[in-house]
Amino acid sequence: MPTERPAPVLYVRHEPAAGPHTVRTLGAGRPGPDGRPVVLVPGLGAPGYLLRTARCCAARGPVRLLDVPGFDDPRRPVRPTALQPLAATVAGWLAALAGPPVVLAGHSTGAQVVLRAAVLAPERVHSLVLLAPTFPPALRRPAPMAAALARTALWESPAVLPTLLPSYARAGAGRLVRYLRSAQADAPEDTLRAVSHPVTVAGGVHDALSPPDWIRALARRAPHGTPVVLPGAHAFPYADPHPTARLLSRARGGDEDSP
Repeated sequence: MPTERPAPVLYVRHEPAAGPHTVRTLGAGRPGPDGRPVVLVPGLGAPGYLLRTARCCAARGPVRLLDVPGFDDPRRPVRPTALQPLAATVAGWLAALAGPPVVLAGHSTGAQVVLRAAVLAPERVHSLVLLAPTFPPALRRPAPMAAALARTALWESPAVLPTLLPSYARAGAGRLVRYLRSAQADAPEDTLRAVSHPVTVAGGVHDALSPPDWIRALARRAPHGTPVVLPGAHAFPYADPHPTARLLSRARGGDEDSP
């Protein structure tokens, strides 16, 4: 069992990214350039559910959780080609970030965003961690995706909903649907071929949205890929953040058994 420590205090910043955009970041741990940061990008623009993972990561070093614009800001609607603009924003933020290259990690559709961002700013990335990346080819149509979502929901903790619904309500159904469609049109298995960084691909054993066979297939596509199947379903970083934090610590080069 991991040793419990007091939860690190989060700080909030608004920092420049690509073009006119700024990115709200939630950080913990030492923010200076002396440690390699873990940078987390959530799925569907809902950062709240990754706070538990961020706090666990902060016990091992600096961590930044990105609240990328485009979801709940009516002046910046998500367009049908949402993944690439969001990836460009993340890459621009990385380019402006001082310090060493980062461990860039994304969950769900955020994994697709960080994968594209790593191609745009390879020099700013030390390693990639794709957590429950979406969508395998069989789920790139609405009906199969909805069926997979229903199967996965049976294994999820209801406690994750309060961390998601406020962000979803601010974004509105229209933006979320357009973003999901852009994610379904993406082919991360092809993008992985352009990545030279070490890549860890992780998923939950009960996740039908990002099933274990898909996790292993993506890891094989990466030049330096490692598959990891963890307990839980799609929201495993929320349900049990400690294994996720240990995974990120290994990607940073830290001691995987440290608390």
